[in-house]
Amino acid sequence: MITALILFFAVLILGWGFYRARPLGKLGLLAWLQSVALMAPWLTFFGLFAVGVYLNLAGLLFLLLASIGLYIFLGKQLRALAAEKNTTDPLPHLSSEPGEAASASHPATHPTASPAAHSTSTQPNLPASPQTAPASDLPTMPAEDVQTVKGIFGIDTFFATETIPYQNGAIFKGNLRGEPDYSHQRLTDSLTQQMGDRYRLFLVEGVEEKPVVVVLPSANDPKPSTVAQKILALILAFVTVATSLEVAGLMQGFDFSNAPNRIAEVLPIGTGILAILGIHELGHRLLARRYQIRLSPPFLIPTWQLGSFGALMRFESLLPNRSVLFDIAFAGPAAGGLFSFGMLILGLLLSTPGSFFQVPIEFFQGSILVGTLGRVVLGEAIQTELVAVHPLVILGWLGLVITAINVMPAGQLDGGRIVQAIYGRKTAGRTTVATLIVLGLASLVNPLSLYWAIIILFLQRDLERPALNELTEPDDTRAALGLLILFLMAATLLPLTPSLAGRLGIGSS
Repeated sequence: MITALILFFAVLILGWGFYRARPLGKLGLLAWLQSVALMAPWLTFFGLFAVGVYLNLAGLLFLLLASIGLYIFLGKQLRALAAEKNTTDPLPHLSSEPGEAASASHPATHPTASPAAHSTSTQPNLPASPQTAPASDLPTMPAEDVQTVKGIFGIDTFFATETIPYQNGAIFKGNLRGEPDYSHQRLTDSLTQQMGDRYRLFLVEGVEEKPVVVVLPSANDPKPSTVAQKILALILAFVTVATSLEVAGLMQGFDFSNAPNRIAEVLPIGTGILAILGIHELGHRLLARRYQIRLSPPFLIPTWQLGSFGALMRFESLLPNRSVLFDIAFAGPAAGGLFSFGMLILGLLLSTPGSFFQVPIEFFQGSILVGTLGRVVLGEAIQTELVAVHPLVILGWLGLVITAINVMPAGQLDGGRIVQAIYGRKTAGRTTVATLIVLGLASLVNPLSLYWAIIILFLQRDLERPALNELTEPDDTRAALGLLILFLMAATLLPLTPSLAGRLGIGSS
């Protein structure tokens, strides 16, 4: 049933993507076909599996190779067509939507954007994007404004040598003469003094891997969420409450949807799941408020297995630099993860032979982190086939899993934003592809991995929009914290091998 539902929603999303891509012409259709090429092997495999036909490894590898070959071929066609429409692509690192394709020449984001991810706001956009008109069709920056902007440059900040019209703004190539932070602040202050709040100044890396200044109208700033988006967020929140209560019932051996009179039994665990989600979101929003950054409502993703996969959210303000991106992205999983970790430890300490839950030993063998902690706290009690645990252990485990899947280094997930903030856009693009490949392979044994891969691929695979100052990197402390949370993510999701579990004394010998 789960496999059939996943296939149904995957086909539904592909159909919606085609509907959105068709008005965009050949560019949109080629981008949509690339998405189909990526999904085809897994849709074929699980479709055949659902009807009782199981492909062997050779057949699956053939499908994967064919898919990769088709994806590369379509990518070449896409780049060639984009080059015909706009032979000059001076700055492929800027994107208008909350999602930008991991590759600068891949405009596949827009045909499949969801209401949660799609914004009526725009930032600097890709010239080759199917939703962006050719530069000649866009209003140009007035000549007097260009001259005013040129006047803000100086020998101690940025020495401009070339001006290139870009959408309804301009790109200024040249040489950066000071530290990025200092130069960007000086240039921004000068621009504000000369032209008020009419323009925004971006300091980014151009295609030649040299700093460039991009000036665009403030009319392109992100806009607040629409009423429809807020209603969608509210609906998803109600559904997540229902799935969290259902999960609580299933953990206790009954179907809550068929026994709503037993709500008192599901409220403690259901409320715990919702508290984990709430604390995660609170972490994001406290840091966002500190930096005066607006966030969209959280678009919760309900699931019958965990209660929720977490929430999608987008920035409704321009980010000043990559450190702010890191801090806001890190705060959510840090808050939710610490809360979940505390519940897990407390639950293990409270666990006794008469505890409420009896979990199979596979529960501890399925996670390096949970298994190791269980062995340290419970000792020999973890060497039986069934282990009695306190309900807080289950809640802590659920919270760690929800946190971990949001820290996967892909696209606009918290983990993807963390990687982008620390290592830059190129590395974040590569980790996104690697994460999707790993999830695709994991889906051979766990259909949930395919479900999450589909969500990332169609809603969250794209990198975050550039910050106003994209050149200044976060400090070493932030880099260390980022590596730590990525390590804990892997330790939570990766299972213990049978030999390692045996050496640790987890399970019966």
